Amino acid sequence: MKNFITRSSWHVWALTAAVVLALYFIVLFPTLRLLGQAFSSRGLEGFTTSLQGGQGDQNVLLNTVILGVLVGLLGMIGGFVLAMARTRLNFRGKRLFHWIAMLPLISPPFAIATATVTLFGKRGIITDKLLGLEVDVYGLPGLVIVLALSFTPVSYMNFCGMIRNLDPTLEEAAQSLGASHIKTLTKVILPMLLPGFATAFLLLFVEAAADLANPLALGGDFHVLASEIYFAVAGNGDVAYAAGVALALLIPSVSVFFIQRYWVGKKSVVSVSGKPAGEPRPLSSPWIKAPIAVLAGAWMTLIVLMYVTIAVGGFASILGVDNTLSLEHYRFIFRLGSDAITTTVSMTLVAAPIAVIIGSLTAWLVVRRLKKSAGILDLIGVLGLAVPGTILGLGYAIAYSSPTWLFGHQLLPAIAAGGSVLGGAVGIIMVYVARGVPASQQSSIAALRQVSVSLEEAAASLGAGPMAVLRKVTAPLIAQSMLTGFTYTVTRSMTVITAIIFIVTPETKVMAGQILDEVDAGRFGNAFAYCTVLIGLVLAILIATELLNRLVSRRSHTSKETV
Repeated sequence: MKNFITRSSWHVWALTAAVVLALYFIVLFPTLRLLGQAFSSRGLEGFTTSLQGGQGDQNVLLNTVILGVLVGLLGMIGGFVLAMARTRLNFRGKRLFHWIAMLPLISPPFAIATATVTLFGKRGIITDKLLGLEVDVYGLPGLVIVLALSFTPVSYMNFCGMIRNLDPTLEEAAQSLGASHIKTLTKVILPMLLPGFATAFLLLFVEAAADLANPLALGGDFHVLASEIYFAVAGNGDVAYAAGVALALLIPSVSVFFIQRYWVGKKSVVSVSGKPAGEPRPLSSPWIKAPIAVLAGAWMTLIVLMYVTIAVGGFASILGVDNTLSLEHYRFIFRLGSDAITTTVSMTLVAAPIAVIIGSLTAWLVVRRLKKSAGILDLIGVLGLAVPGTILGLGYAIAYSSPTWLFGHQLLPAIAAGGSVLGGAVGIIMVYVARGVPASQQSSIAALRQVSVSLEEAAASLGAGPMAVLRKVTAPLIAQSMLTGFTYTVTRSMTVITAIIFIVTPETKVMAGQILDEVDAGRFGNAFAYCTVLIGLVLAILIATELLNRLVSRRSHTSKETV
């Protein structure tokens, strides 16, 4: 095994160099260029001002922390409740329950915010028309609700896996010793899920603190670090100052990400048997079932209400004011926004395979080829996810809005922002790739660690070189994990705006950007229509990928049996 892993050829070294070079240009170079601006005199001024609270009356650093903590707590609890409902309650329609819970992951960032304003704003359908209340959803309260609804699926997926892996015999043992159902929950189940609670909170804290789209749409006068970065660039054109503010956001975001990944992620509570002895038993105590059912039902009702509003809003003239059915919004987006639809799908389908290839090759090098430097390459690979999208996008604007030079020779033309090659499409695709590589890398690493190296050793003993083994043996065995990376990249790329807001151009329009324009202009009907089309496109691609995944699964199973 050791001989196989360490034996290399020039092909492997060339492949390693290519992967490192790719990761350098899509993640490291723009991040380093941003840090260069951040440590300039103007950048350091922005950094110190941010640490002191910002330029205005508000303390934007404190606002960011408060927002992150509240969203982290609410999303953590929401994810736990939804996961308990799906795994420990008996009811029909669990598959539908799961899909509804996951809807926020495949919708654009403004979808829930726009629906919230329509339903619960000062002139909202529910607050004003039904209840006669005047409620201001702009600011911290609205942001907390919208961000918690948007990011709870991350917490939900984390808890679903952990709850299913709990050993049910531990609960049986506790109850056989006289523990009540509530005491079993508080003394057995919850302590074993503590790493999951920490992971969910930290992930949601980072997501909320780094989010830009929702603060722009719903923040009102409540400013956070991400919006300060945006206003410094869009309002004043002060890129160096924005880079300094970005540094104030980058340090805690990256720190929390790696705390979660390398410390909390390794904390776990191991059951006595080492693995579950059976399926989790349904909850039987009404004192536990009732609160979970009520909270999960309320949460799901709110999500359904949001997406029904989005779907109906695209067909109403002005939802809540003039509910006359009309196709005018769809005529508008297909007449004036067809380029954005085509461009978004095209760039996504270009970026996703590239992200899968780079991520899978990085995983292969980390697990199978490299030894001492494996950890470094793994770290570089996940930077695309560790660095907040706003900061990565600003780094691209700094690094690639002008030609890239090395020792007096031009390596690259301008590939991002205005005046760049292909209208900035190359830069946007690179951002999509940078954000998609970590998911493909981590899923492939997990798959490779489950595949016995003896299969590759056998092929090598028959004379196959490392590249032939990779192509004909390893790749087919991890095909499903590669499809997972593809799915993630498609979902994130189709709906992202935060990471590309500084490099989009009039020549290269994306759907998420068009939705932001419609929301800013108050044309919510057009925004709803865009959201519906975008969600439909993402679902269509996901369904096609799922069908392909089943086909690959059958072939992979057959190949393993043959081997």
